[in-house]
Amino acid sequence: MPSKKYKRYPAEFKESSAKLALESAQPMNQTARELGVDPKSLYNWVKTYSDTNENSHLTKEPAAAEIKRLKKELSQVKLERDILKKAAAYFAKEAL
Repeated sequence: MPSKKYKRYPAEFKESSAKLALESAQPMNQTARELGVDPKSLYNWVKTYSDTNENSHLTKEPAAAEIKRLKKELSQVKLERDILKKAAAYFAKEAL
């Protein structure tokens, strides 16, 4: 029974492959085939470099910017809602 030889890839290759897989519109299996790597390896690299690696900038910065934007929008919408509630109460009193 022959033993399998595992190919080792540099960290830069893994990170760039994970980034490519996340940014491309094609399925990850197809990306893995085009890169010549096992799809399971690519899935693992994507998981490693997008979730747990603090130094990775694959998805952290855009997500943080999106969260900041959404929090700002939420506070604006809450302010508008409160103003409309007060206006509705004011006009309801006048109608009586």
